[in-house]
Amino acid sequence: MDLTEARWRKSSRSSGNGGDCVEVADNLPGVVAVRDSKAPGGPTLIFAPGQWRAFVAGVKAGEFDI
Repeated sequence: MDLTEARWRKSSRSSGNGGDCVEVADNLPGVVAVRDSKAPGGPTLIFAPGQWRAFVAGVKAGEFDI
């Protein structure tokens, strides 16, 4: 998948001290991309927008032990 046009933004829940940083790109047609900001050239997870919305809603509802 070509991610050259991805506009990455850091999660508001990521720590500001260089630690656990997640970046999301939701500007691409039909996909939401997620990566580790410490390894931008590493693996990227790709979700359908509906899957991503369901995941975020589950996090906000406390469905996961995080």
